[in-house]
Amino acid sequence: MQRPGKSKTPRRPGPKKASNTEKDPVGVYCRIRPLGTEDEECCVEMISSSTIQLHAPDGLKANRNGEYKETQYSFKKVFGINTTQMELFEDVAKPLVEDLIHCKNGLLFTYGVTGSGKTFTMTGSPGEGGLLPRSLDMLFNSIGPFQAKRFVFKPDEKNGMEIQNQVDALLERQKRDSQQSVPKTPSSRQRADPEFADMISSEEACKSENVDEDCCFSVFVSYIEIYNNYIYDLLEDAPYDPIRPKPPQSKILREDQNHNMYVAGCTEVEVKSTEEAFEVFWKGQKKRRIANTQLNRESSRSHSVFTVKLAQAPLDADGDHILQDKNQVNVSQLCLVDLAGSERTSRTKAEGSRLREAGNINQSLMTLRTCMEVLRENQMCGTNKMVPYRDSKVTHLFKNYFDGEGKVRMIVCVNPNADDYEETMLVMRFAEMTQEVEVARPVDRPICFLPAGRRHRNQAFRNEFPRRLDEQGGPSASVNDPVLLNQLIESLPALPPCEVVDPADDQTLPRLIEVLEKRQRIRQMMTEEFNKTAYTLKSMLQQFDSQLNAKETFLHDQQSKLGEKEKVIIGQRTELERLEKKSKTLEYKIDILQKTTGMYEQDKRSLQQELETREQRLQRELSERRRMEQRMQGMVTDTKLKWEKECERRVNAKQLEMQNKLWVKDEKLKQLKAIVTESSNGSGGGCPTERPERPSRERDRNIGQKRSASPSPLPGNVFKTRGGGQAVQFTDIETLKQEYQTAPSRKRRSGSAEGPVQMDEIENRPPVASSSYDYQKRRKP
Repeated sequence: MQRPGKSKTPRRPGPKKASNTEKDPVGVYCRIRPLGTEDEECCVEMISSSTIQLHAPDGLKANRNGEYKETQYSFKKVFGINTTQMELFEDVAKPLVEDLIHCKNGLLFTYGVTGSGKTFTMTGSPGEGGLLPRSLDMLFNSIGPFQAKRFVFKPDEKNGMEIQNQVDALLERQKRDSQQSVPKTPSSRQRADPEFADMISSEEACKSENVDEDCCFSVFVSYIEIYNNYIYDLLEDAPYDPIRPKPPQSKILREDQNHNMYVAGCTEVEVKSTEEAFEVFWKGQKKRRIANTQLNRESSRSHSVFTVKLAQAPLDADGDHILQDKNQVNVSQLCLVDLAGSERTSRTKAEGSRLREAGNINQSLMTLRTCMEVLRENQMCGTNKMVPYRDSKVTHLFKNYFDGEGKVRMIVCVNPNADDYEETMLVMRFAEMTQEVEVARPVDRPICFLPAGRRHRNQAFRNEFPRRLDEQGGPSASVNDPVLLNQLIESLPALPPCEVVDPADDQTLPRLIEVLEKRQRIRQMMTEEFNKTAYTLKSMLQQFDSQLNAKETFLHDQQSKLGEKEKVIIGQRTELERLEKKSKTLEYKIDILQKTTGMYEQDKRSLQQELETREQRLQRELSERRRMEQRMQGMVTDTKLKWEKECERRVNAKQLEMQNKLWVKDEKLKQLKAIVTESSNGSGGGCPTERPERPSRERDRNIGQKRSASPSPLPGNVFKTRGGGQAVQFTDIETLKQEYQTAPSRKRRSGSAEGPVQMDEIENRPPVASSSYDYQKRRKP
């Protein structure tokens, strides 16, 4: 294991490519979960709102002799153990939901060691809803009044969205209602899923105020899991066979026309409320793979991806219906990813399938780490290395987000338990490195250029029209309303008493005439109003007849066009079936090519790795050979010098031996010469006084014979002198003895003793150095 640094690794400024696009770093947050028990040793300390410090456990420090030191790591924000789910949502997920409503994508995933609280952060528990339920609640609170009717938006199975007219949407709704025998209500959903009944309180509900009221919205959700590097649809309704159950079929990844990755054939469910979305989520959650390990009772054995897709389209100019233009439909999505926790098999004691699951989980997380490292190196150093997205389904699915298709947020969950220190340290390093990766800021989508406030003006007109009709006293108010007619009749003045008893009465008749004239004027007004109403009704009937005729003509034309369209549709369906068959064949071929490409890429990487290993081994062998050659050259030089000295010593010894032999021969010649000379003198008659010298000559002859009989070199060491000669150092002493007897017939000299005469000669050769010339000179007889 690598040793941690003393402090945070500084960012290395590198050359950046000139680009007009703005980039934002990946937002990395840290959340610390509480300890399980109070007696557990803690290794994480929160220093500030953006910095934490890791302390190595005491036992690890003692075993490693101080190898591990305190290390600090910085994040965009650190959430302590007292942080609520609402506070976390406000800082991390709420901006992503705002972007989702404004046609921008987002990716949020949790990362950490197993048992660090990732699933609780994402899902939550009753009364403490996590990021996923709060995001759904905020979305539906914001777009609730502006949602389109069901089946108006329809997925096209190619990661796009289509718009259906009102008739087709109505037919699909009736078909769906006929298939459902028992209608689903919020109360029944709560009884079916009590775990999500009260996840979010009404006080914590929030909504976005910047919603375009001239658009209609529709929400689609999907739920998948990536298990052992295979993708499975958790919402797929596969028929269950109790006799021979079939395993779930894995899905494949494809690329749409905009080069975005999506899961082909994934189920997308249209939901209209938070409760309905909860029901869909819980349906998939029951199918997710979890297991009981020694580190976590409900450990996630797969990566889960819950995708919220929001489709929106503008209203027409009148503000009544959705604009029937597919190019005006904007689709944005928010991916909420709960990654499986990294774990060590030495701690979990996993075996069999659990061991294989752990290996695949760690491999996918390692691929994610490798992609982040390559992205950072390309951005900082200006390189153009290929990012290995295809090595894992997780990185391949979210490739577009790191290429600039939306914001990326990561929550690093930390368990402060000292047993997880080494795994936590690796997680911190990955999080610190991920913060240095920059993602291109998403570009705003184009919107429909129609006047704003169409929905509001249309609703205001609908509320204002009946009031204006009542004020104008329309035909329905003057003719069809019996109360108004009774009021008009009652407004007629009553006739006064018209009995005349006095011929001079001049008041009764004028009063009667005045009343009759008044009644006449009212009748004329009623007649005029009646004529106006009759004329209005007549004109309305004529207009209605003309409209009816026009509609009949239009209906006849539409029926003829419908017949032609049906023929075109039949032809298109035939062509579509042919293209679908061709598409399936091509998809099968593409799948085979992708697998072949993956095998070739894997072989290429293995061969490259083997080549690099062999090159390193060759370099090591070459360096070892060079060192061996240098060492052998040194040994040869030393041996050569040694043998030169030895040869020189032997040559000197041989020379000295030859000189000794020559000296011995010279001595023999001299002795022989002396003997010859003596014999010649003796034959001529000699003086008797010369006889005593014979023992001396006999002794010298014996000595010479003894020396000639042993031609071995002198006992001693021979070496060169400073003057150019040679010197011998003797190491032995030789003693020579000689006996002489007088002849019995001769008389001895007077004064000599009778008996044998014994003469000893001792030659001492002390261990002193002398030249060969001096030695030979001293040894001459």
